Amino acid sequence: MAGTRRRGGAGRGRPTLEEVAARAGVGRGTVSRVINGSPRVSDRTRAAVEQAVAELGYVPNRVARALAAGSADAVALVIPEPETRLFAEPYFSDIIRGVGAELAEADLQLLLTLVRTPKERQRFADYLAGNRVDGVLVVSVHVDDPLPDLLERIEMPAVLSGRRSARETVAYVDADNTGGAGAAVAHLAARGRRTIATITGPSDMYAASCRLDGYRAALDAADLPFDPRLVGSADFTEEGGRRAMRALLDRCPALDAVFAASDVMAAGARQVLREAGRRVPDDVALVGFDDSAVARHMDPPLTSVRQPTEEMGRAMVRVLLEQIDEQRGRGRRTAGRVRERTRLVLPTELVCRASS
Repeated sequence: MAGTRRRGGAGRGRPTLEEVAARAGVGRGTVSRVINGSPRVSDRTRAAVEQAVAELGYVPNRVARALAAGSADAVALVIPEPETRLFAEPYFSDIIRGVGAELAEADLQLLLTLVRTPKERQRFADYLAGNRVDGVLVVSVHVDDPLPDLLERIEMPAVLSGRRSARETVAYVDADNTGGAGAAVAHLAARGRRTIATITGPSDMYAASCRLDGYRAALDAADLPFDPRLVGSADFTEEGGRRAMRALLDRCPALDAVFAASDVMAAGARQVLREAGRRVPDDVALVGFDDSAVARHMDPPLTSVRQPTEEMGRAMVRVLLEQIDEQRGRGRRTAGRVRERTRLVLPTELVCRASS
């Protein structure tokens, strides 16, 4: 009956490449060449195949096409952090949003994976060995993370969000962490604050050390002494911010400002200050870093250093696609040289709100 017919034939499931070839009166290989955009097909034959595709409603198998082209049509985004950080920090969702949007425009699949242990790292290395992805993006790198070196050894196109050190050899997209932190502390000094503390990120992350460098440089520029007692060590988590703030108040109860190296840590610090009866900003001015939703929804709203996180995600994809195209066109050695010379640092901006 007419109601049981599908477009181009009986309702027997999705049409095959062979059915398209039979309908067009050509061989299976010719159909494959037309679908993959090969120029080695006459206009007349191409038109016949395209008409058969339209009549049958044929949809090419994406995986098969990718394999035929020597491509996986997929990019891995690796986050070497526990799930608690992934879901608690807006930074990661903003990066993922930017990466996903740029990959969607390039018609590539996104594979999100957490690599937290040596076993998981080996499993991911085995996965890469199967040529299942065309490139890798790594977010939140630590100084001793061996994954970037592994990616270099196997000549896999790769881009980092941030750096392991000032001597990073893998391509990266970063924010101006030193300048952003310096602007935050200079702002506090300009508001008349003289005992300015900081809550740092983990010491094994270059971004954290850069923000500490910016803090120290701004103190020096404002003729304020550096006091190690005013440095609270934390880990970019809210609980870490709480612990560091308690320790700072114990050591230096007269502090009148705090620069936290992330909005999430600033939120933890804000809770402790409230519990201690310190008013923000009257008694203690507070500044964060990231300019995330956390900053906008705090009470009072948090002054914060804006880094273009979503744009960083997009830029990482653009750099990676350049590497992938280079590798396909000229070989793996050339792709390695592209990775070495791509170092992109995006500017930051201080967004002033009521907390300072």
